[in-house]
Amino acid sequence: MASDSVDHALSYPFHIPSRSYVVAGNRYDELSDSIALPSVAGRRPVLAVGSNQSPHQLIRKFKDRGLGPIPVVRGRLRDFDIVYSAHVAAYGSIPATLRHCPGAAVTLFVTSLDPAQEVRMHETETATGNYRFGQLNGITLAMEIGGALSAVFGYVSRRGALARDGAPVALASVAAEGRIWPALGQRQVQAFVRDRLAPGQPLESFVAAAVSDAAIRVARAEAMAVESLPFNHGGFIDLEV
Repeated sequence: MASDSVDHALSYPFHIPSRSYVVAGNRYDELSDSIALPSVAGRRPVLAVGSNQSPHQLIRKFKDRGLGPIPVVRGRLRDFDIVYSAHVAAYGSIPATLRHCPGAAVTLFVTSLDPAQEVRMHETETATGNYRFGQLNGITLAMEIGGALSAVFGYVSRRGALARDGAPVALASVAAEGRIWPALGQRQVQAFVRDRLAPGQPLESFVAAAVSDAAIRVARAEAMAVESLPFNHGGFIDLEV
């Protein structure tokens, strides 16, 4: 079981489809001629930058809530990249956050959430104190379906971006053009943090400790925060949740 939890942590951000899709209950379907996008009336567009891009993560969060389908549309956000946050998730992964990066263009997804779904998403993102919710204005987000957006809602890390040699660390599993920062996979970024905080410890043991002990996760976040980089786009307006 410990091995399964470590494997899960090291597989972050989990499977991300190559096209838009719909999550409903315990399944998801990519959009096709036979699978149409549900109406987005009464919903808000909320960026998915890390594991929320993965249908398996959304299913885990929403499948037992009876909250209806969630449209998840692929897009391309200019002048941003997706980087690692300076904290550790409850399941042991080092998760993601957004970072302003002029000249870059990152591929991500947008979840269209109704009010009840948004409340549930807040429970999974802001209740731990690791993320803050707000509206990101002054952007160029070209959507696979539905045109372009100049503003969107989303979460950014309260802990800031993880820094290596003074620069953020991008997610190798997320496609981006014009990327200026080195990109690492989850195993590599865990090894980087391990080498700083517990040199010589086997990586699987290092990750397993974070999975099993909340105090260890907090201590690592505090250590990572010493050199972390705060969110760097002035168009983000914090909203109460």
